Amino acid sequence: MNFTRVPRHVSFIPDGNRRWADERGIERRDGYARGIDPGVRLLALCSELGIEEVSVYGFTKENVRRPPDQVAAFRVACTEFALRAATAGFAVRAIGDSNSPMFPPALIPFATKRSDGNLRVNLLVNYSWQWDLFSAIEHGASNGGVKYSAVTKALASSEVPRIDLVVRWGGRRRLSGFLPMQCAYADFYVIETLWPDSKPEEFLDALAWYQRQDVTLGG
Repeated sequence: MNFTRVPRHVSFIPDGNRRWADERGIERRDGYARGIDPGVRLLALCSELGIEEVSVYGFTKENVRRPPDQVAAFRVACTEFALRAATAGFAVRAIGDSNSPMFPPALIPFATKRSDGNLRVNLLVNYSWQWDLFSAIEHGASNGGVKYSAVTKALASSEVPRIDLVVRWGGRRRLSGFLPMQCAYADFYVIETLWPDSKPEEFLDALAWYQRQDVTLGG
């Protein structure tokens, strides 16, 4: 499929792992690992299509309130996803509160330096929009006050540029705190399929839909 306009930066909200497990009568914690392969395949497709950057929601600071077995499972799944993506040649960066014990230790190197690769991949782990924004406020306070023009540069996620297209699996129609500053002008596409059952064709449909959108950035 040929596209006349490919978004430079897309983001994925891979939702539905627990519901997927519920439908199959297995433990909810077992749904997270099933989302790793679809994610890695989708990164490869993005690279083939010429997309430059992908941001992926791993888990939030709110998610760690879930049962301990589920928390352990999605921390492991995020770690494996990042390591496989880096091994595949993608430039992985972990965005989240790395000072917290909830941040996977194996991802600490990705929190301080992006791995080498062609497609830039931002994996949000132990992330929250409050934490992101507070870092900007804290930075401003230490420098005599926050100026509107400098807020995005002071965000903890400042390395992540504006997002063109948000794609969410699992049927929910909300951002769930996902990079609100970068998503200010993003187009939003929802896929009903639960994330572990996701197919590349669904993302291609999202890109076809994006072709028909009038991107004005408020102008």
